[in-house]
Amino acid sequence: MTESRQHPTLATVARAAGVAVSTASLVFAGKGPVSAATKQKVLDAATELGFHGPDPRARSLRNGRSGVVGVVVQTSVISAFRDPVNVGMVDGAAEVLGEAGAGVLLLTDAPHARRVFEDAPMDAAVLTGCSPWATELLGSLRRRRVPTVLVGSRPRRGSPAVDVDNPAASRELAQHLYRLGHRRAATVTLALDTDDAPAVDADRLAAATADTAAERLQAFWDVFPNGRALAATDSTVEEGERIGRMLLDVPEPPTAVVAQSDLLAVGVLRAADALGLAVPDRLSVTGFDGIDTSALDPRPLTTMRQPMQQKGRDAASAVLRMLDGARPRSVLLDCEFVPGATAAPADCAAQHH
Repeated sequence: MTESRQHPTLATVARAAGVAVSTASLVFAGKGPVSAATKQKVLDAATELGFHGPDPRARSLRNGRSGVVGVVVQTSVISAFRDPVNVGMVDGAAEVLGEAGAGVLLLTDAPHARRVFEDAPMDAAVLTGCSPWATELLGSLRRRRVPTVLVGSRPRRGSPAVDVDNPAASRELAQHLYRLGHRRAATVTLALDTDDAPAVDADRLAAATADTAAERLQAFWDVFPNGRALAATDSTVEEGERIGRMLLDVPEPPTAVVAQSDLLAVGVLRAADALGLAVPDRLSVTGFDGIDTSALDPRPLTTMRQPMQQKGRDAASAVLRMLDGARPRSVLLDCEFVPGATAAPADCAAQHH
């Protein structure tokens, strides 16, 4: 067997078909004015030689691109994928990027993974989740001149964002509880910053580095200005239960708790159960996300459903447009209120207090 048959190249295919290498290249790229007859000659020669197309790595080197888009999730891949919100967003992004022929590189915002993040080969990046490290990570990407789209953060100069209308959705949840007569309400926030301390006041809100948590907290305080707020370190059931016990195991507990995610809300439900506070008779609990929590708790949550996969799709579409030289606008998506079985009028709580 000849060397060319062992390792066929575009040039050997062109010679076998009797055409220029540039013509063969146009056939495999699917571009340019190539007649049907010439195209067939090239494809027949490629089949005969066992040539399956140009090496994508060589093409990437020629155009200066890796063909990869980095998708950055919080904390760790395992932790992030325990949250259906992250799964939905990454799935939506991967769908659009895959259709465009781009690879997806999963990265995390954890400090110990930062060096890999800064050195990883990628043409563009999507920062997903509500990372308190978003500003720092974006700075690293900008130094590398990597086009970046933010998900779950406000837009920054040169970096559009895809998010839900957090203030409107969170205010609607709080107002729902207010209309039910609740005046003694508390909230469990997502991570506001890199501080593990739970206590939250106005100064900490003003210095918050996680936009989603800050926007949802401000909306809660717009309705319940005296409401107590404690910050979780992550969106998990365990964190919701830990913070829930801190809020509820007091002489005068709130009659309503607004949790900034459904997983945190399930944790609050577990804390209430452990303390003998019946939901919704003695305590109303709301979540945020609209994920299926039936495997974690049988009570349907009163919550806000957000379009998780659409966020990922829109972010991927925006990043592809940036790679084409466009300047896409930020996208703000609506949420849908979902009345569940975990919120009831405050007089139910009052008569049992």
